Amino acid sequence: MPMDPNAIIEVTAFKWVPPFARGFVRDLRVRWALEEIDLPYRVRLIGGEGDRPTDYSLDQPFNQVPVLKEGDLTLFESGAILIHIGEKDERLLPRDPASRARAIMWLIAALNSIEPLTGQLTAIDVFDPNAEWGKLRRADVADSVGRRLALLSDWLGDKPWLEGRFTIGDMMMVDALRGISDHALVARHANLSAYVQRGTTRPAFQRAMTAQLADFTELQAA
Repeated sequence: MPMDPNAIIEVTAFKWVPPFARGFVRDLRVRWALEEIDLPYRVRLIGGEGDRPTDYSLDQPFNQVPVLKEGDLTLFESGAILIHIGEKDERLLPRDPASRARAIMWLIAALNSIEPLTGQLTAIDVFDPNAEWGKLRRADVADSVGRRLALLSDWLGDKPWLEGRFTIGDMMMVDALRGISDHALVARHANLSAYVQRGTTRPAFQRAMTAQLADFTELQAA
């Protein structure tokens, strides 16, 4: 059954997270993609940990955000959602089959080859900075992240984007890199620092960030 082109897109987001997480919750990726192609959407704010709607697990079995609803379609996982949004507009996902495949490849690389390592670093630096296990393991984890970033830097070279033009692959990679808890690891590579700067200064990213932060601000002011 074809999707209703007039269906309103709804994105779930948290109405509260700790200060360190604000601007980094993954509904930002979905908002960014929608802003890039000027696609209207509404946000459904839900509670934080332990405060989910009773039926939320029917949409998201792991009780996380974001969830995208569009007519009869419900999707979770930011990567899957970005691919779905990318299919709507070649500004995000090229129509040429080879270029399309490579854009999706880089999206998956950000999720599979970068974030699992950087997530370990975040677990140490943000969640357990004083834990003895973290102190013992941090140097090895940071070294692993550094090696992975060096390889990414070599690939990027002097290109503005991973495949020469902006795609959902860059969107996911920029968001993965900006979330690294030790910013010095990215700063070692001038081209990666410039790459993240190019991504985060895009007007669509700025609108998405402003919108996410405004949801938290409005809750505090209420």
